[in-house]
Amino acid sequence: MRYKILGDNLPAVTIQFDQGESIYTQSGGMTWMTDNFNMETNMRGGLGKSLGRMFTGESLFMVTYTALAPNAEMTLASSFPGEIKPIQLDGSMEYIAQKSAFLCATPGVELSTHITRAGAGFFGGEGFILQRLHGHGLAFLELDGHIVERYLQPGERLKVDTGNIAFFEATVKYDIETVKGFKNVLFGGEGLFLSVVEGPGRVWLQTVSASEFAQRLIPFLPNKG
Repeated sequence: MRYKILGDNLPAVTIQFDQGESIYTQSGGMTWMTDNFNMETNMRGGLGKSLGRMFTGESLFMVTYTALAPNAEMTLASSFPGEIKPIQLDGSMEYIAQKSAFLCATPGVELSTHITRAGAGFFGGEGFILQRLHGHGLAFLELDGHIVERYLQPGERLKVDTGNIAFFEATVKYDIETVKGFKNVLFGGEGLFLSVVEGPGRVWLQTVSASEFAQRLIPFLPNKG
């Protein structure tokens, strides 16, 4: 399997398959493909796992595409300006990603839910239920804005504005912290809470989030009332 990421700030990934190779994606995730794939739609992992995935922003059904001939080709596009990141999983590391980050993966990669601590989920900006990726194979994530990778040493902490954590290794601790100081809360522009990640492990940060971008557009939208 070979791939090429294209499109700059409006990215897509084109994957070229050998005969018999497969990927799965959420329902409606494919953008275009050659006419030599078998398509199978199902609740990957059963009803329980499918419902869990729905809470992470994915569809109830997943679609598996299998190449019927050599050099079959498929393109999947991101739904928001940003970057597409490939992750190679070898079974030794799990990754935790923001809701709706999953784009597609080979069948050996398992997509499941990750439940955060209640306070971190409600106030941290990433959501109470995140996406967990583990297993063996290749996965692609669609992320918002420009992506910056940081490695945190054991005990090293990084404070992040809510919504700007794209994904991180499962060894990284994720929590929230209250902004100190009355004037800082009211006039500092960061709100009442900040997300906190603590090493060891890698964390990928995004310069913008889709939810934050949508909130900034609200004042400019026509008011039908």
